[in-house]
Amino acid sequence: MYEPIRTKSVHTAAAPTLPRRSRDEELDLQLAGHLAALLTVTDELRALEPSGELDQAAEQLAETVAGLHRGRPPLRLSPAPAGRRRAEPARVTALHRRARALAGRALVVAEARQNAEAVALAERLIAVHTAAA
Repeated sequence: MYEPIRTKSVHTAAAPTLPRRSRDEELDLQLAGHLAALLTVTDELRALEPSGELDQAAEQLAETVAGLHRGRPPLRLSPAPAGRRRAEPARVTALHRRARALAGRALVVAEARQNAEAVALAERLIAVHTAAA
């Protein structure tokens, strides 16, 4: 009554050609993503409240992200100068909370990846943003 299937399933035919990443590569991508997002928030905070500590953190974040991306520096936007923006305390506090959350996510992935440099950086940034928030 039914005709037998004569061709292979599209699911089995395409499976071997898909690129596969190792667990370490996936963790590196996740870590780079969290650190790049943290860098964006840090740059925003630097525009609102210039700080030498945030400048240093931004440079370390950029170096770490570049290392995870095989030497390619992360894309960074230049935020508007602080004179054009109003540094509302609620906004600054919200940015510090966001940065702390991103640093926490980066810490979890860095520990899973066993990346000691990223773990130390994330822990330091958690402390900085906790104190500021």
